[in-house]
Amino acid sequence: MLTKFETKSNRVKGLSFHSKRPWILASLHSGVIQLWDYRMGTLIDRFDEHDGPVRGVHFHKSQPLFVSGGDDYKIKVWNYKTCRCLFTLLGHLDYIRTVQFHHEHPWIVSASDDQTIRIWNWQSRTCISVLTGHNHYVMCASFHPKEDLVVSASLDQTVRVWDISALKKKSASPGDDMLRLSQMNTDLFGGVDAVVKYVLEGHDRGVNWAAFHPTLPLIVSGADDRQVKLWRMNDTKAWEVDTLRGHMNNVSCAMFHAKQDLIVSNSEDKSIRVWDATKRTGIQTFRREHDRFWILAAHPEMNLLAAGHDSGMIVFKLERERPAFAVSGDALFYTKDRFLRFYEFSSQKDTQVIPIRRPGSTSLNQSPRTLSYSPTENAVLICSDMDGGSYELYVIPKDSISRGDSVPDAKRGTGGSAVFVARNRFAVLDRSSNQVLVKNLKNEIVKKGSLQFPADAIFYAGTGNLLCRSEDRVYIFDLQQRLVLGDLQTPFVKYIVWSNDMESVALLSKHAIVITNKKLVHQCTLHETIRVKSGAWDENGVFIYTTLNHIKYCLPNGDSGIIRTLDVPIYITKVSGNSIFCLDRDGKSRVIIIDATEYMFKLSLLKKRYDHVMGMIRNSQLCGQAMIAYLQQKGFPEVALHFVKDERTRFNLALESGNIQIAVASAKEIDEKDHWYRLGVEALRQGNAGIVEYAYQRTKNFERLSFLYLITGNMDKLAKMLKIAEVKNDVMGQFHNALYLGDVRERTKILENAGNLPLAYMTASAHGLEDVVERLSGELGKNIPSLPDDMKPSLLIPPSPIMCGGDWPLLRVMKGIFEGGLDAAGKGVEEEEEEAADGDWGEDLDMVDVNGLENGDATTIMEDGEIDEEENGEGGWELEDLELPPELETPRASTMARSSVFVAPTPGMPVSQIWIQKSSIASEHAASGNFDSAMRQLKRQLGIQNFAPLKSLFLDLHAGSHSFLRAFCSAPVLSLALERGWSESNSPNVRGPPALVFHFSQLEEKLKAGYRATTAGKFTEALRLFTSILHTIPVIVVESRREVDEVKELIIIIKEYVLGLQMELKRREMKDNPVRQQELAAYFTHLNLQVAHQRLALQNAMTVCFKAKNLATAGNFARRLLESNPANENQAKTARQVLQASERNNTDVSELNYDYRNPFVVCGATYVPIYQGQRYASCPYCSSRFVPAEEGRLCAVCDLSVIGADASGLLCSPSQVR
Repeated sequence: MLTKFETKSNRVKGLSFHSKRPWILASLHSGVIQLWDYRMGTLIDRFDEHDGPVRGVHFHKSQPLFVSGGDDYKIKVWNYKTCRCLFTLLGHLDYIRTVQFHHEHPWIVSASDDQTIRIWNWQSRTCISVLTGHNHYVMCASFHPKEDLVVSASLDQTVRVWDISALKKKSASPGDDMLRLSQMNTDLFGGVDAVVKYVLEGHDRGVNWAAFHPTLPLIVSGADDRQVKLWRMNDTKAWEVDTLRGHMNNVSCAMFHAKQDLIVSNSEDKSIRVWDATKRTGIQTFRREHDRFWILAAHPEMNLLAAGHDSGMIVFKLERERPAFAVSGDALFYTKDRFLRFYEFSSQKDTQVIPIRRPGSTSLNQSPRTLSYSPTENAVLICSDMDGGSYELYVIPKDSISRGDSVPDAKRGTGGSAVFVARNRFAVLDRSSNQVLVKNLKNEIVKKGSLQFPADAIFYAGTGNLLCRSEDRVYIFDLQQRLVLGDLQTPFVKYIVWSNDMESVALLSKHAIVITNKKLVHQCTLHETIRVKSGAWDENGVFIYTTLNHIKYCLPNGDSGIIRTLDVPIYITKVSGNSIFCLDRDGKSRVIIIDATEYMFKLSLLKKRYDHVMGMIRNSQLCGQAMIAYLQQKGFPEVALHFVKDERTRFNLALESGNIQIAVASAKEIDEKDHWYRLGVEALRQGNAGIVEYAYQRTKNFERLSFLYLITGNMDKLAKMLKIAEVKNDVMGQFHNALYLGDVRERTKILENAGNLPLAYMTASAHGLEDVVERLSGELGKNIPSLPDDMKPSLLIPPSPIMCGGDWPLLRVMKGIFEGGLDAAGKGVEEEEEEAADGDWGEDLDMVDVNGLENGDATTIMEDGEIDEEENGEGGWELEDLELPPELETPRASTMARSSVFVAPTPGMPVSQIWIQKSSIASEHAASGNFDSAMRQLKRQLGIQNFAPLKSLFLDLHAGSHSFLRAFCSAPVLSLALERGWSESNSPNVRGPPALVFHFSQLEEKLKAGYRATTAGKFTEALRLFTSILHTIPVIVVESRREVDEVKELIIIIKEYVLGLQMELKRREMKDNPVRQQELAAYFTHLNLQVAHQRLALQNAMTVCFKAKNLATAGNFARRLLESNPANENQAKTARQVLQASERNNTDVSELNYDYRNPFVVCGATYVPIYQGQRYASCPYCSSRFVPAEEGRLCAVCDLSVIGADASGLLCSPSQVR
């Protein structure tokens, strides 16, 4: 059984698959109906209008409807699109057991405990027939898939088959009176439209289920007599064919498999059984530990089954549907229907090669699992799960491909998996001894090799090499040298796909794809929410793969996307150009044509093949928000600019690529305040003061304009701003402008006009304006404010700008490939003719001249820069300047002339971002300032959830890995990244890892200080030091594997001390509980401490127990103390005296929860012993152990990690990820 999906819920009583979508309905004993997507594993909706259990539920074949019946006697018809109940059908007088839609007519059949079966018309919403005859509860009723029959099962121990052909003839509508009369008769006596055709008697107890075969005249039934019976019928009679015995309790449900000759049944004995319908024998049994099964459902079109039980449901397949195949050059070998077949990609010719052996056993999942082919020897290895894992070796005769009728003799053997590793050698994995056996084509062992790691499968990895899989790692193993050439931690790998040149390999897991090179050096990982099924490499190094419902691609840098959707899963065998060759689940070869433009465009960008990129832009329809977002994300906004017509998107892209001219044009079209503001910000970043001014003018942002004129030193325009503020009666604007200009008289005048006479007086007095002072003093009278005598006044005026007026000097940069190429692509014929008229005077160098941008109106910003005359070298063409009249300012015909385009240099990637990309070590992420990703790494590696103790360490790491330089007064402080191990000989383009402020040597010093504090009895100080070490270790980085082991060893040491000191401090608080005091002192002695501290702990426990009259326990501590040969004579003397007292009176006054004979560890939270063999939970970081009740809580020892959390382990060295 292959479980595809499982839910946890109340008891599931009814199930129904949707015919087209990957949905299943589950009706629960609690009254809720759940709608699940079994492919994604998500709950889509829930419906809860029934009162009490819902026992029956069924999807309509074509309409967006489903029907449900419950213990509230109601049948409800629902529309799942609108998520509401459309109507309720009333008529049954007791619990409703099953409901089902007819496949053609607008009918519903329902079975009830009121001993009747009713057929309803859901369009007219009336009951059209009542089938009476059973004399006990009717447990189920269902329509025949093709004929006009209904089968029902009842607790009266019978199965009945009803003929409903007369119902069809009632389609002609009778008169209203007749309809009412017939309806009344139907309700009272049961209709005559349905008659009993057969009554099947044979079960000894009540029958719970009966079902028709989809095509044959067969019925299967299951009953409380624990038997499954098979019945056959013809036109006149029906009879029992056979009885299937094996269930140990009531059989709840039984049905025929839709595609195979099988019967599936489930029972209250907690099992599902699969029977061979022809041989009538049991094939397989699947059991649950605690849950009884109640219902089965089969998918109408796919090979899927579902079963409902006491605590949920499972969706499962009985057998794998993936055909075994192997690709060799232009040939595909695959298995189908017990034959080996050959498919030629070039001619698309499919032929049968040889028959292969049928399995001897009758159990499921015995079909071929993998296939390996040797082209030189024309030999095939077929592996299956038969007999616990076996292989068969077939050598195909040369003429067999055309005929495919002879049965060649196969060499057989046992082994987990087998693959060809050379021309005439194949390797077999012997799981029992963990050995690889190399055999020749005669099936003789020629070599054995033991693996240094546990392996459960092997794959081909080049001649003489194997790729071996263990649970969470893969290894490349050289059979000749018996060496591991590389290994990598991965999710459980199901399939591997090598690239055509054997340089890259894709490792396919259930929900992930890991791509590595041939030495298993990780390149990228893709995660999928639904199952990955297959994949193949195309000739360009792009990995094309399929999930259950998509064909997707993965580029070498890890970028992925969807190529197309799939109706049914396929298994890719080869990718050639735009053709995908694949096998479907029926084993048929198919060719799917795809559009590769999107991923080829991205690949060309990635490989910097800009000529291809330009060709695709010109010739294809590669637009769309996703493509624009991709180009933005990858740093090609100037390319995205050529895709879009929408002005808002063009504006955003122009700002991102620094193309101010296009941004200005788009801003004019949009003409919104926010866009002008953003344009101003970008222009200010580029130092283009003219555009900034224009943007601020368009938005009437006078405050920003004033400040712009101040910093550019444009005092004339600042004076104009003062006048504008005066006209607008903006008092604060006037005052600010006067302040910027240093105009004291104007400031005084503004304050006076605003009525603030004291402040006006003080301003005039401080700056020596005597005439104003006299006038204001007269107005103020006695209220003249006093000025401090000891202060010397000075004029408050802003500092002069470093650069007055003009735009910033800009770099002269070469045009990128895209500007030249794409601009040329977009020009009209007229421009080409103008260029031709200039004559061919040699090629222009595509330089961008940006020296001459003037500060002024934005319409004349795009002016040609002046070309400097060459002063040295030859005179060139001696042309004299002509005395011409001054040129009038006329608008340019083309503002996009080549000489005036400025391309802002694209910023490089910050070093902090490079650190994040190159490293999986949390401290390096914290040093880069990316605390979020550092916390994610620590949560994944060590299960850390409480980051409060690490906050100061993160801040120290970030500050310590950067230096800060001041440039000049108006520029911000520059941050410089400091690299670990930097030297002058390093390449400037290769960035090293960040310099870190925490080192392992510092921890060793702290450890010694902690030891000293413990010896001196300063337990609080010692605990602080040890906890500090425990908090620092997650952000430590060491270089070698040996140092990694030392770090891990240090965690164990520190954990013991932290736990011991916590217990000792707790003991000292418990003055009124002598028993608990003794227990904690006793547990302290069982921790792994330094010998000196162990003696002190033993002496302490001995003293506490002796004072409490527990002489036997005290004697044990004294004995252990003496065995440690204490150097301190006082310790030894006291221990001997206690031992003597203990031997005289070997009793304990109080009983302790302490057994020193039984090995134990101490729970880090409750401080109770966890004896050997007892269950426990542990901290993923410090490995402290806890009682199971503490699982999910914060570790009390390290105060960082969650107890029992999943974690991959401490990563503190680059050597761990190489």
